[in-house]
Amino acid sequence: MTLKPLALGLALLTLPTLAAAGPKGYQVTGTVLEVRGDTVVVEKGKEKWEIALGAVKPTGGELAVGAKVTIEYTMAAKSVEVRPAPAGKPAKK
Repeated sequence: MTLKPLALGLALLTLPTLAAAGPKGYQVTGTVLEVRGDTVVVEKGKEKWEIALGAVKPTGGELAVGAKVTIEYTMAAKSVEVRPAPAGKPAKK
């Protein structure tokens, strides 16, 4: 039936759009300084990054102090407080 190749082609065309719909991804590579429960502290250069692991399980070895890691993450809001714009100034788009 000719609908299957057509449906597959349409699905392949929409995949990049679906992937782009999520938040931007970032990564940090460095040495583990500390592991606390579901939080890891990574040193990259002179900066320390504290990252919550959530349900993510490390792959390739044990997550321990001294290990070199690359962590991929996205930023997520914990809360949002909105204040009205000052009177007389138009809101930015």
